[in-house]
Amino acid sequence: MKSIFLAVALACAALTAEAETPEEWIALGTRVHGFFGGFIPAGIRIGLDAMDRLHAQSRQLMVTYYQGAKAPCPCVVDGIALALGASLGQGTATVAPEKAPAGLMGVAVIRDRKTGEGLRYEIGDDWLPKMLAWNKDEPQKRFDEAMAALDMFTVEPLPKQ
Repeated sequence: MKSIFLAVALACAALTAEAETPEEWIALGTRVHGFFGGFIPAGIRIGLDAMDRLHAQSRQLMVTYYQGAKAPCPCVVDGIALALGASLGQGTATVAPEKAPAGLMGVAVIRDRKTGEGLRYEIGDDWLPKMLAWNKDEPQKRFDEAMAALDMFTVEPLPKQ
């Protein structure tokens, strides 16, 4: 019986560790957000980057997002939350009432829930028209553009909390 339980547990762990395909990200983003606009894959890109840099697994990180004054919505945080496995209900995804500093479309502060290690991601206002223009493309192209955009954000480590 223990060996069956162990086999099931290992199989489940392998499934959760498996990366999503672009098609799966698009379907998930559409289902959760309602539209796979240009901000969603940008957030997914940031979330995946943070998981890589912090050597984290799904549900290990939390995000606080600060929307810029010019941004029409904080939708980037939906993509980040999807990638991280973060949740408003669990308190691991938050949109701050404070705005991002001038000149920034958004700021994401992502921290490891256990270690306190963190990263600060900044997206400049110059990306706002680019991401909005992606909405004219098919979802796959939006995803591809976000994943290929090397200078979409800056990132800096934060002191441990």
